[in-house]
Amino acid sequence: MSDLCAPTFAGLAARLGFSCEDMGGLVSFRNPLNLENWTLPVLELLVIAGAVLSLVYAVNRWRRHNDPTNVVLWFGAIAYLLIIEPPLYFPAQFGIGAYVDTMFAHNVFSVDFLWGRLPLYIVAIYPMMATVAFEIVRILGVFQRRGVLIGAICVGFIHHAFYEIFDHLGPQLRWWEWTLDHPMNQPFFDSVPLPSVVVFAALWPMSLAFCVQLFVGRHVEAGTTYTGPQVLWRTVVVGVLASIGTAVLPLPATVVGKITGSTDTGGVVYALELVALTVVAVPVLVGQWRSLRETGAHHTNPLILGYAAVYLAVMAVLWAAALPAYFGATDGVTAAGDPIGSLWYAVVCFVIAGLSIAACRSVAPRAQTTPQPLLAGG
Repeated sequence: MSDLCAPTFAGLAARLGFSCEDMGGLVSFRNPLNLENWTLPVLELLVIAGAVLSLVYAVNRWRRHNDPTNVVLWFGAIAYLLIIEPPLYFPAQFGIGAYVDTMFAHNVFSVDFLWGRLPLYIVAIYPMMATVAFEIVRILGVFQRRGVLIGAICVGFIHHAFYEIFDHLGPQLRWWEWTLDHPMNQPFFDSVPLPSVVVFAALWPMSLAFCVQLFVGRHVEAGTTYTGPQVLWRTVVVGVLASIGTAVLPLPATVVGKITGSTDTGGVVYALELVALTVVAVPVLVGQWRSLRETGAHHTNPLILGYAAVYLAVMAVLWAAALPAYFGATDGVTAAGDPIGSLWYAVVCFVIAGLSIAACRSVAPRAQTTPQPLLAGG
């Protein structure tokens, strides 16, 4: 549809290797063997499998333990996606074209929605990664011992580690491309906009986790039982409020950037927000791990922890495949013309993510009076 083919998006699409004029309709399908490169179908399979596993776990936990927390988390993440992403894809159609141009474009994958704008794996990555981060924090007992806010901060920190491994690799492998001169993408941290590093990797999952735990999780822990309609409206509320939270939490950086007229100054404030989350989360997570080494964990989740380990292993393979071109890059751009991310930052995130999984696995669950099914959790 030519009326949906804004010039900026058309340029990004051409650089990614597909035509804006031939991007399908509401839903489109492609042969996974004919995508831009072999890493695209591998990424799709990895992320979609994780989303399915996390949904199966969420449904079984609600059915067997009367705990819909993970169902609200899963579908709340989808609600958040549906609120946040479409205006970014079609700013003109949503009446914001005079203020916001196309910020990025995804490459086309095996399954795409919304005229090539939204790959299925992007739909899947929201609930998948939110579940991984939330479960790690819950296994370590942060919500129970430290409350909703501190627990949500820890979720944002863990999510950031898992997400940035992916975020700093995508542009080089042509999973997506950013609009380099877009003011909302400034400043860049190598190939990744710093606002993305902070907002989409840390602040939005923090906002989602806070709302989920505030409206559902803490009440379930207190013995409350919810019906289907009660879970439904809470899920919608969580998606809406999490979206609002994502606009509110970065306000310090947004306001400072507007006042000073400097995206670099705004970037400093973004970085300070991330540092603040880290300063809070690290001692809390370490302290909880040390405490549970002695007392035992109340909750365990071998299914999600196993998937998280597979995710790290596959991402390590994808990073290894990208390293020859990475090390051959000149001025941050490979010989094929693709921007490279930050290897050292990705390594730090690998370490944090790996240690978080190891910490959860090292904490023995408390003795159970009855056997716990694998998919039901503890």
